Amino acid sequence: MATFHEISPNASAGAKTLNWIDNRFPLSKLFKEHMSEYYAAKSFNIWYVFGVLSLLVLVIQIVTGIFLVMHYKPDAALAFGSVEYIMRDVPWGWLIRYMHSTGASAFFVVVYLHMFRGLMYGSYRKPRELVWLFGCGIFLALMAEAFMGYLLPWGQMSYWGAQVIVNLFSAIPFVGPDLALLIRGDFVVGDATLNRFFSFHVIAVPLVLLGLVVAHIIALHEVGSLNPDGIEIKATKDAKGIPLDGIPFHPYYTVHDIFAVSVFLFVFSAIVFFAPEMGGYFLEYNNFIPANPFQTPLHIAPVWYFTPFYSLLRAVTTELMYVLMACVVGGAALAVLKAKMPAVFKAAIVGAAVVVVAMMLSIDAKFWGVVAMGGGVVILFFLPWLDNSEVKSIRYRPTWHKYLYALFVVNFLILGYLGTQPPSEVGGRVSQLGTLFYFGFFLLMPWWSRLGAFKPVPTRVNYSAH
Repeated sequence: MATFHEISPNASAGAKTLNWIDNRFPLSKLFKEHMSEYYAAKSFNIWYVFGVLSLLVLVIQIVTGIFLVMHYKPDAALAFGSVEYIMRDVPWGWLIRYMHSTGASAFFVVVYLHMFRGLMYGSYRKPRELVWLFGCGIFLALMAEAFMGYLLPWGQMSYWGAQVIVNLFSAIPFVGPDLALLIRGDFVVGDATLNRFFSFHVIAVPLVLLGLVVAHIIALHEVGSLNPDGIEIKATKDAKGIPLDGIPFHPYYTVHDIFAVSVFLFVFSAIVFFAPEMGGYFLEYNNFIPANPFQTPLHIAPVWYFTPFYSLLRAVTTELMYVLMACVVGGAALAVLKAKMPAVFKAAIVGAAVVVVAMMLSIDAKFWGVVAMGGGVVILFFLPWLDNSEVKSIRYRPTWHKYLYALFVVNFLILGYLGTQPPSEVGGRVSQLGTLFYFGFFLLMPWWSRLGAFKPVPTRVNYSAH
């Protein structure tokens, strides 16, 4: 039987209300566990604000999405007109729509930065593997949510972008054509596709996304946030069990985050009011033209946040397939000749290499392009087991590791830019090199992450008051 906590009859109305709630719901307990008595390292820097900014943008998207759904019509004949009605006739409809469209790009900006912080400081390493896996699940769900929402305005780029991406599924051997037909609900992108994407965008994917966000936060608060030094602050505690290098999340980091939120909202509002299209990157100009199945745009490209992975897709040609086959054969030969392992394992490696090469020769390059695009996201899930570095944080890794991470970021940005451009011979070669570097960065990580002279990691976090 539950124990009820009594309170003085002379207590204030607020205290009595809180006590009444606490006797029925652990509000104060949750606040203490996750805010006032949740200890975080003193040394958090600017990189640690992007998690709360992601949560803020999620709230913006949900709230604005609810108001947009009130006026939007998921019908191929009415969808574009309903968006125009929202923009022109609904009071403040233009603001809600621009907040939602800008919020989609802002979501990916803060999520990319949040993930890069995890990559820099090794936030995916033991015991935070689940935190990283839930985060990658959020990223995957976010991509699905953005892609399905992109079709809803029913403009030219919405229609043809969906046509191109859905048709990619038909490249999957055996089940591809049927799978593409199932996703479209018709032989071409049409009213059935719009209704499918609308239901997933508004109901199914947001529920999954919210569940993953809750799981991500619960897992994070169970093991604690990692600091820039990669040190577990729970290892050094005082007599009361409080980490010596920790401070309560509230009020110290809530104030920290409120400042970051204020700066973010200032920039966000400036974009919404003065440059919601952002030169055609946030809202493409072709999408202000109603969808026309009989007129293909000169250049079809996804929104900027998909373009790095779109470049991976376009980079895989028959020529690149031969290069990849040479890499597979070379890697297998190196493993067999250099690695010390039983003969059975060596035979298995050789057999696997033969199977992979045979598959590459027998299946069209278009399919492997789809695999590369999907693999560019899926490989992130394996990062906790690919990194064999002695230390977690980039601060204590060899200097050349930092240059390698910087090169990875530059490569990712170049792939993103090339994905927005029409295909060209030079761009194609650059994207092929970028694709090889992207996958090489991760697939060779078990080897290169162990190399170099590592700096000694301190037992306490480095912190200086500012």
